[in-house]
Amino acid sequence: MAPQLTLFVKIKSLFGQRSAAFDYPFLPQLEKAIGHRFDDPSILVRALSHRSYSSDGQDPPVKDSSNERLEFLGDSVLSLVVNEFLYKRYPNKREGALTKMKSVIVSKAILAHYAKHHNLGSFLLLSENAQRARVGETDSVLADALEAVFGAVFLDGGFKAARPCIKKLLLSDLEDIFYNEDNINYKSLLQEYIQALHKVPPKYRVSATTGPEHAKEFKVEVVVRGQVLGGGIGKTKKLGE
Repeated sequence: MAPQLTLFVKIKSLFGQRSAAFDYPFLPQLEKAIGHRFDDPSILVRALSHRSYSSDGQDPPVKDSSNERLEFLGDSVLSLVVNEFLYKRYPNKREGALTKMKSVIVSKAILAHYAKHHNLGSFLLLSENAQRARVGETDSVLADALEAVFGAVFLDGGFKAARPCIKKLLLSDLEDIFYNEDNINYKSLLQEYIQALHKVPPKYRVSATTGPEHAKEFKVEVVVRGQVLGGGIGKTKKLGE
């Protein structure tokens, strides 16, 4: 066997037989988009690997081959970078205001929006069944994948690499995040904000139902620790919430 081929086989074995690192020609394109060139590309491949892909055809699945652990790490990295950014950017804002701003930025709705903006879904690795079900287009999967990418960048290059990556992909236009209502899932945002402040989620309750059977309206209140924060009315309970 030629020396070059022997080296190739040895390197490929480090990634595992099912790894897409050598069958995935778009990695340099994604590295350019996120602003970081990986010393270990297999970390980025793992960040893109949905659990459906990592377990497809394997019994048992390869340990730590999906992006779930990197998502866990990326969530913490993202929080610290955003907190540091807001602390320095807004020196006169109090803790409560900074907490509210941070809750907006790291919400699943915002993460999913920017994952779509950067076309992250086209890079995800999913099983054939998941592809047919268009799992890679769901907000939760896209948001989790973006967090996993942040975790991968941190693992490969530390905060020195993670800070500019997160700023480039997420923090380059704060006005768009805070003022574009199309980006914001207000119910999700309220839940994250309340949990950050009070460590409990808000609860919703129907306080009144009006109108005939075919055209009912539901009045819904949002409550935190017995205190009513506000109310809404909708033709369904969900719209009321």
